[in-house]
Amino acid sequence: MKMLFCSLVMLAGLAQAADPTRPPEAWLNAQPGDGAAEVDHSRLQSILRPKNGRPVAIIGGRTVLLGQRYGDATLVRVNETDVLLQGADGVTRLYLTPQVDKRMVKNGSGKPGKKKDAP
Repeated sequence: MKMLFCSLVMLAGLAQAADPTRPPEAWLNAQPGDGAAEVDHSRLQSILRPKNGRPVAIIGGRTVLLGQRYGDATLVRVNETDVLLQGADGVTRLYLTPQVDKRMVKNGSGKPGKKKDAP
């Protein structure tokens, strides 16, 4: 009986726990035209670099080949983590992960280590 009571108490607690996959309330309750619900159409979503052929960037849901135009700019460079768009306003760099700052880590001696061959 005690075991049943403990399980019911635990289930009641879990039912009130927040769902980590649920979108934020501000996003769910946003009205059309609110800044919270607007989609950034110039967001770099994916980079495809085939062995044979031109690199492709997915920008704002649209597939753009190297050399093609996206809006009033031309896709001029595709790297592993970013792309460059050249337009009348200059160069715009779009990053796959704009909030991530990637830095090299040194080993304990402060000198770069030797590469190890894969077995």
